[in-house]
Amino acid sequence: MPATLRGAVVGLGMMGRHHVRVMREMDGVDLVAVADPGGDPHAVAGGLPLVSSVAEVVAHGIDVAVVAAPTGLHEEIALELADAGVHVMIEKPLASTAEAARSIVEAFEAKGLVGCVGHIERFNPALQEARARIEAGELGEVYQIVTRRQGPFPARIADVGVVKDLATHDIDLTAWVAQSPFTSVGARITHRSGREHEDLVAAVGSLANGVVTSHLVNWLSPFKERMTVVTGERGSFVADTLNADLTFYANGTVPTEWASVSSFRGVSEGDVIRFAFAKREPLRVEHEAFRDAVNGDPSGIVTMADGLRTVEVAEAMLASARDGSVVQLA
Repeated sequence: MPATLRGAVVGLGMMGRHHVRVMREMDGVDLVAVADPGGDPHAVAGGLPLVSSVAEVVAHGIDVAVVAAPTGLHEEIALELADAGVHVMIEKPLASTAEAARSIVEAFEAKGLVGCVGHIERFNPALQEARARIEAGELGEVYQIVTRRQGPFPARIADVGVVKDLATHDIDLTAWVAQSPFTSVGARITHRSGREHEDLVAAVGSLANGVVTSHLVNWLSPFKERMTVVTGERGSFVADTLNADLTFYANGTVPTEWASVSSFRGVSEGDVIRFAFAKREPLRVEHEAFRDAVNGDPSGIVTMADGLRTVEVAEAMLASARDGSVVQLA
């Protein structure tokens, strides 16, 4: 059995508190310290040493760390941890700019360290089930992926807009589910809440394999919605990631005898199936993948290179919104 890893959490805000909870409960990881210059607002430290700097937390002899600090601090914290030889999982997005994200990637590659990004939607059981079924050919050729991520403004977000905070989920999960990168994006944004950053984006994209994408993301809706719809030649998968449900809407095979309806020669309604499958907490599965990567199996993580690509696509969305162009991606 691999030796137990000594771990720490840097940043004890809304997400940091959940990382602390999961790391306390995990096999193979011993949470030995937590760090936040603002203290412990959610009282999660318990009997753990609570420090205020990266240097102090590194002094506890840690092997791994989770960075759950504000996005604008990711680069500084990550580079300090890389310099100390610590394997790191950084909450998404990897950094506030592609330039900063690239510097993080290069630092961890140079040190030969495991670095990954907390794009937690990849670990949602509904999307994992959908991806496995798509890979097995159950949808046939995939035509389109549509995501909707809407809800009220979370007061905890102050340093980025809806594109880098929320749309990065959809950028990453779409490329991952389709197993193909974005090649172009076009987007429109708006500012309605009086903040410096955008609070709504509507974007379309193209993937290298020909899949067309559409994304509606905002902080302006009074209801919360987290939906991914994958449409292919045999029907559609609808993943509700709030409830981790996956439903299949099959293309119908029964002839339609009603003349005014049958004159449209498209697909028709078929069977509807909501799949039953195991549903584990995504954050726990994400942590297990990070632990396993440090122990030699990197197959399950979202790499920092993946995280960089996502930030690049997000910046392309913002560039498109600024000048009304369609931005091509390498």
